Amino acid sequence: MEEYINPNYAEIEMLRQRAKKRIPRFAFEYLDGGCNSEINIKRNTDEIRDLQLKPYYLDKYVTPDLGVEVLGQKYDLPFGISPIGLQGMMWPGASEILAKAAGDYNIPFILSTVGTATIEKVGELAQGNAWFQLYNPKEESLRDDLLKRAEAAGYPVLVILADVPTFGYRSKEIKNGLAIPPKMTLSNMLQVMSRPNWAVSTLFHGIPEFKTLKPYIPKGLNLKHLGMFMDKTFDGRLSLEKVKELRDKWKGKLVIKGLTTTEDVEKAISIGLDGVMVSNHGGRQLDNGESTIKSLNPIVEKYKNDITILMDSGVRTGPDIACTLASGAEMAFLGRSFMYGVSALGKNGGKHTVSVLRKQLTQVFNQVCCPNVSSLSNHLIQEN
Repeated sequence: MEEYINPNYAEIEMLRQRAKKRIPRFAFEYLDGGCNSEINIKRNTDEIRDLQLKPYYLDKYVTPDLGVEVLGQKYDLPFGISPIGLQGMMWPGASEILAKAAGDYNIPFILSTVGTATIEKVGELAQGNAWFQLYNPKEESLRDDLLKRAEAAGYPVLVILADVPTFGYRSKEIKNGLAIPPKMTLSNMLQVMSRPNWAVSTLFHGIPEFKTLKPYIPKGLNLKHLGMFMDKTFDGRLSLEKVKELRDKWKGKLVIKGLTTTEDVEKAISIGLDGVMVSNHGGRQLDNGESTIKSLNPIVEKYKNDITILMDSGVRTGPDIACTLASGAEMAFLGRSFMYGVSALGKNGGKHTVSVLRKQLTQVFNQVCCPNVSSLSNHLIQEN
């Protein structure tokens, strides 16, 4: 796919600043924020950027190959799009925009159960590159129907979410009324009025809904009863038994997202999971937790030959991706960077963000003279 870069926003931080000016504050703070004092959200990225790569300038130069094979499927780039709930609140049609970019550029897009596009639509747009992240339903019939829909829509990978046994304490979301049920305060309405492009686009596209879950939500529920329905329907606390049941039900590749310890990864391997995504939910759940890059190291050292190891949380730029791959992750996933792109540039935001990240990552590979992703670990400067 050809490169598309808007030169006015050629860096992820530029997209972030543009997004901040273009969408209501409550939507930006939902996207940008973490839990409690937001310590871990900063630690995630800072500790990736503490890593250093060494170049070999006299090695024979070859054009780098950024392609990878992950979970039995070949992708053109070693990064994918992380799941984010309520994407359509940040920008109307965001899920569809990013799914299409994933299909066009041959990278994975992970749809959240509480996303704002249907399983079927995302599967069509992503052209075989859609993965589904499951919030565990309490009722087996609902769980089984979601799995059946994902299978029918051609999703090769199911991602089980492990790190939300309870919702993180996020003071900005409480202030903005973005819990379930949400509250449209006077402040929020004034924020909407100050962002006319967002307001008009939302009006045209329609109020964001949990479209994947829409068939299961009783008609006519008000916001209060919707909140009660969600609390009654989903249980974020996993157990080994629940994961075993999913392993028996799902015939495709099965990944668990949110593990950060070798003990949990060993359990995942013991019941036949195909992959683990080292993640701390983007710093939105446990503020005094370890950064993902620090959690990644012992998991890679112990289990790199036993299970596919992926990582998200804290990865923002091409150099961040390079350091994550050099540390042993087979693929890096980014959430906020892609949402900054769509919030800043609308329908062009997906392809722009992929192009920026690809160009940045290619530059790093060229600079250190690395021929392919599997060789990048040879360029990581190890701490003594």
